[in-house]
Amino acid sequence: MHTLRFKKIDAFASQYSTGNPAAVVYLDSAEKLSSAEMLQLAKELKGFVSEVGYVSPGTDTDYHLRYFSSEREVAFCGHATIAILNDIVANSEAMQEKSILSISTMTDRLMVENRYKSEKSVYISAPPARFSSKNISITDIVSAFNCHINDIDQLQPIQIVNGGLETLIVPIAGLESILSVTPDLQTLNKFCIQIGVDIIILYSSETVAQECKYRTRVFAPTFGYLEDPATGSGNSALGYYLLKHGKWDGEMIKIEQNSFRDSPNYVQIFSTETDIENCQVWFGGGAVLRIDGVYILC
Repeated sequence: MHTLRFKKIDAFASQYSTGNPAAVVYLDSAEKLSSAEMLQLAKELKGFVSEVGYVSPGTDTDYHLRYFSSEREVAFCGHATIAILNDIVANSEAMQEKSILSISTMTDRLMVENRYKSEKSVYISAPPARFSSKNISITDIVSAFNCHINDIDQLQPIQIVNGGLETLIVPIAGLESILSVTPDLQTLNKFCIQIGVDIIILYSSETVAQECKYRTRVFAPTFGYLEDPATGSGNSALGYYLLKHGKWDGEMIKIEQNSFRDSPNYVQIFSTETDIENCQVWFGGGAVLRIDGVYILC
């Protein structure tokens, strides 16, 4: 039996939206729980949070992070990272004085820009982009999402981009189209497995808020749930996609995300470079602590 320090934190939450819930478990060492135990805990929390983030002291970085959904280990989880780093900085005066922190994940060493004092936010450097040359049929996308072919913006490219997770990026014709998409979990899961992606992000340049550049929706059936309401890795992949296709200058932009027209979550991204070979997209936002206690894992 393990008694663990446990928090439930809503990343990207604001006074207008509930954000994306993550469970955070603090460990004295990375070896305190086995992978099977980490997965067990995530299974027990299915339906309560989308992912569990496990944080322990790093060896060559400030912190080491691992992520699990109820189905499997996740290579990178943006919203859980936002939740964890906001919580760490909020509760440590020493960390509040550090402008840059470092974290390690299963696959990458990443940097964290600390803007907690000025914005109550942190920004995470997404893993470097990898672009796939795989062609995905519009017909197959329409079938998987149970939508009309006119809902797809056929003037914009469809592409698989990895900004932490293998992400299919699909341009949508407008706000009404992106809000009306209602896919079936099992059908979409089969499609994701067939084309070899972790998540799918739909995006439209038509938004509700004038200060937002895009509305996105992110679907993650391979992780055991249909839709992710606020996503760091998905919007980072979109950022890399926009840079590659000359649709963004890298300046800070705000993205509204989820299926609720008037109460979206907000994710901000920026890039330090526009050269796709050298750029790195950063995503950021705040978080709200909801539960602080212990978790007893038997």
